[in-house]
Amino acid sequence: MHRRLFLFTLLLLAQGAGAQAVGSHNDSDGTNATESETQPHTRVSLQQIQAALALRFPLRYPVPGLLDLAVDTPRLQLLPAQNRISATMDVQAAGPALQRSHQGLLEVDFALRYEPADRSIRAHQLRLRRMLFPTLQPGVVALLNGYAPALAEQSLLEVVLHRLSPKDLALADVLGLQPGSITVTDTGLLIGLVSKPL
Repeated sequence: MHRRLFLFTLLLLAQGAGAQAVGSHNDSDGTNATESETQPHTRVSLQQIQAALALRFPLRYPVPGLLDLAVDTPRLQLLPAQNRISATMDVQAAGPALQRSHQGLLEVDFALRYEPADRSIRAHQLRLRRMLFPTLQPGVVALLNGYAPALAEQSLLEVVLHRLSPKDLALADVLGLQPGSITVTDTGLLIGLVSKPL
């Protein structure tokens, strides 16, 4: 019991001041820690998520014989009230069915889940919000809207947004903890650490 308490104290001291803080503390803006922050946790910033996502984009999706869609890197926005993240992507449509290239916008939002097999945080429960192409004819927009859910899923569903390193979880492993709940905050993600199943 004393050994576990000692290791937990070390965990708080070792990482309490860093970006990947573990333990209970006050936020840098001076606000009190929320209830979810009173348990051991680690943090992932919006910048870290955005950087990991940028490695996968741009993406291209051909619609055979009709057009090609190119999707640029999503711009992320944290939605703490919904515990979700929204993503806005610029989409370019071009090809035989169109006389010129057209710029559009695809907006989705998603929840998050932790995948223990590779220590990754993934986009989950994707929802299509809208797809806009202001310069296209209504009939073409209707066609594209039919592809929008598949395009959104291929772009972001289960995509790795961040991967925790063995170093990130080293002290948690010693304490018999693993990532559990994921809470979206104003600055990034708060990943609660829970006891590993026996």
